[in-house]
Amino acid sequence: MDLHHTLDVAVKAAQKATDVILTALNIPRIADYKGKTDLVTKTDKESEQLICGIMHEEFPDHGILAEESGSSLPDAEYQWIIDPLDGTTNFVHNYPSFAVSIGVHQNNEPIAGCVIELPANHVYTAIKGEGAFCDDNNISVSTIKELEKSLLVTGFGYQHGESWERNMVLFKRFTDICQGVRRLGAAAVDLCHIASGKVDGFWEFDLHPWDSAAGILIVSEAGGKISKMDGSEYSIYDKEILVSNGLLHDQMIKEMIQ
Repeated sequence: MDLHHTLDVAVKAAQKATDVILTALNIPRIADYKGKTDLVTKTDKESEQLICGIMHEEFPDHGILAEESGSSLPDAEYQWIIDPLDGTTNFVHNYPSFAVSIGVHQNNEPIAGCVIELPANHVYTAIKGEGAFCDDNNISVSTIKELEKSLLVTGFGYQHGESWERNMVLFKRFTDICQGVRRLGAAAVDLCHIASGKVDGFWEFDLHPWDSAAGILIVSEAGGKISKMDGSEYSIYDKEILVSNGLLHDQMIKEMIQ
């Protein structure tokens, strides 16, 4: 498969979805509540339908895993893993941190990815083995070597259970150690900010596959490191993630497993 064509299709689909999302920004938004704080809007659904339509037309034998509509052709070699609007709560409140994320995986390995950060409209892309880019400019992770000099980012799941409580402990611990911890509310954006060196480390619990399917390739191609919080190998189907510039990874793991 021509990965450059594949990425071009992903970017085209994400940009068309972006048009839908940005058009809707200044229109009153009606949100359905999937849970107490988990919103889904008409815009999520329109964005996903548009992306899936393009995918089906271009690659009818590929599978799709999407946040709102679920899975189709789950046994296909190639899977398009789609978050049509990451950071829906931010979008509903017009808070500037949300994204469209499309990751392409072959036999569960990421091979191409695109994240469009909104409303700034920055286009992050990667193809396996070819580096990571933002707006066609090569990007790389930061060179911060000491946790005390780092800026970190995290996210909190919608359910206030055991993992939420554990994350509150980690939030305090890292805040006491590093320069600061940010919480933007869109994991795909967080991963791209690691890849571009804006922040130095990221962790989160209770993720879904579409949250990281594109971002982990962008981080990896930018020179970063991805694992579970104990340092073991990460899969997008895992519920926890630790990401860093690589230089801070062992230091962050040490704090995680206390």
